[in-house]
Amino acid sequence: MPDSKSSTTERALPPSFASVFALLKTHMARLDVYLREQLAAFEPEIRDLADYCIDTSGKRIRPSLVFLGGWTGDADAERGPSAELVRVAAVVELVHLATLVHDDIMDGALVRRNRSTAAREYGPEASVLLGDALFSHALKLSTQFPTTEVCAAVADSMKKVCAGEIVQTLRRGSANISHADYRRIIDLKTAELFRLSCFLGARLAGGAPEFVAAAAEFGRRLGVAYQIYDDLADFFGDEHRIGKTLGTDLASGKITLPLLVLLDRLSAGGANGAGGRSELLAEILHEREPQPALRLRQMAELGVFPAVADAVEDELRAAEQELAPHADQSAAALLGRLCEVLRGQVGGLRPAEAS
Repeated sequence: MPDSKSSTTERALPPSFASVFALLKTHMARLDVYLREQLAAFEPEIRDLADYCIDTSGKRIRPSLVFLGGWTGDADAERGPSAELVRVAAVVELVHLATLVHDDIMDGALVRRNRSTAAREYGPEASVLLGDALFSHALKLSTQFPTTEVCAAVADSMKKVCAGEIVQTLRRGSANISHADYRRIIDLKTAELFRLSCFLGARLAGGAPEFVAAAAEFGRRLGVAYQIYDDLADFFGDEHRIGKTLGTDLASGKITLPLLVLLDRLSAGGANGAGGRSELLAEILHEREPQPALRLRQMAELGVFPAVADAVEDELRAAEQELAPHADQSAAALLGRLCEVLRGQVGGLRPAEAS
């Protein structure tokens, strides 16, 4: 989420970003072909809808984690992934796409990947069922492995992701959420799929049990960091650069870390006083029209951006520590470089200026 200045954009994309994902060119090409082939598995009446979701314009972070978790050496770049890794990468991407379809309905989002969301294009009623169809096909693909391990892992993760979304939905428009509650929600709804991706990649590539466990925990920590960053971007990102509707968290009454930090600091008094906190709570509770410009100004005055950015950094350091004992592994080296990618993305956001 870099700002509009090209120099900032360059800082937001460190060299490791280009080098890491350039290695996956063959992998992503095979994944795209495989995903397109899956359209034939959907009923003819909804293939166009599924095709609308299965595109090549997204970041494909979760499939990338599968491929990087299963990386065995430099030869992988030319040889490409095994059929099993491609299939499981498609599974996690389909699960992710299904959650996006459902998220956009609940958030009332109009734009995703710089185009209309499925909910806007086809209506929320059809879109919620489209998300269900994507989930179902992901589960079907996960049964196509020699053992039930993959299917069991995917089903368990899907349950956790849905639980996280349910808890978050029930907490919308409520002030009854703590920092621990927030962490629990994002651990389920976002970090779980990151964890699963790294776990399955390392497991299917035949990684040692110790490394598989470390890769999975790395993925979880990276997922937490990514969600905190995404919540920060909802306030400080540029919608055109991000490619999706921003500013939905306050409007929908969703309390994320930037709002939690702001609430904490408003309650301490100072220039904004307790009245500002009461007004913000009223906005979250839908008792008052949201005041995003005011909240951004207060975030600048009270140092919310650096506090939340520090929370991202804490998770990234913890993720790196998980991989430290496995520094000799090619997969660990590549996964670790993703932390620098995310650091660059945080650095590319545009903090509000105090006035």
